Amino acid sequence: MATLSEKMAAVEKRMLRKDTLPEFRSGDTVRVHYKIVEGDKERVQVFAGVVIRIHRAGTRSTFTVRKISHQVGVERVFPIHSPRLVKLEITAKGKVRHSRLYYLRSLTGKAARIRERERERVVVPGADAAEEGGEPPATAEE
Repeated sequence: MATLSEKMAAVEKRMLRKDTLPEFRSGDTVRVHYKIVEGDKERVQVFAGVVIRIHRAGTRSTFTVRKISHQVGVERVFPIHSPRLVKLEITAKGKVRHSRLYYLRSLTGKAARIRERERERVVVPGADAAEEGGEPPATAEE
């Protein structure tokens, strides 16, 4: 007979997202497309801001996004495995040293900016010599 924890794991496994979200970290600027129900109508609302926290806990995983709206800081917690989370776009990748960016709550204006992380370079074999100013590769004509 299955134990209670095995039964819970089976139920939680069914609730996980089938589609995958893009890889994001704390400090990234994201646009979250979230389904809102108003009366009998549904619409998708976009919430754009900086990810200040990611809580990883299986089906209960969440992430917190912070934005400034009319000089007031607004934070919203989104469950990762919610069916209402339609889409997540990463607009910028931030370079931060902490996983919890609660210090942004006390900063305003330019002080609250986060530097952008450098993009990873793709290394192509054989392309090094041409870029470094060495001899160009020999062609069949010579």
